Amino acid sequence: MNATHLHLLLNHLPVLGTLFGLGLLLFGLWRKSTELKKTALGVLVLVALAAVPVYLTGEPAGDAVESLPGVSKPIMEQHEEAAGFAFTGSLALGGVALCGLILFRNGRALPVWYGTSLLLACLVVGGLVVWSASLGGQIRHTEIRAGNGPPAASGSREGD
Repeated sequence: MNATHLHLLLNHLPVLGTLFGLGLLLFGLWRKSTELKKTALGVLVLVALAAVPVYLTGEPAGDAVESLPGVSKPIMEQHEEAAGFAFTGSLALGGVALCGLILFRNGRALPVWYGTSLLLACLVVGGLVVWSASLGGQIRHTEIRAGNGPPAASGSREGD
């Protein structure tokens, strides 16, 4: 297994994990459940940790596929830039979540302002990781690139 395999295997964790953490946090805020909110914080810390190998294997994975047919170098560059923002956001969100777990341990409830702020940050980071993942998918999957619709039918329509 090489860096490309690891990148492709792990790259779904930050996307799905951030969205899961967001949903869990939202549900915890709605239910006013300290346990659910703290579980969401734990998920976001794990997501930040998972983002490290994903980010570190990105460059070697790009080097391995850049000469393959159908690979779009401009999309690769956009993905690299988006991945930098998503990685930074994931680490920051994970750091804030870890601080929350430390500061509000021993049964202390999370303040509403903290949960709400974390929810907003989670929405931003979720958008960043989804954007990065979308661009990453377009590197090899030409069928999802903008402007690639179904092929036009040849000939005339029946009944014309």
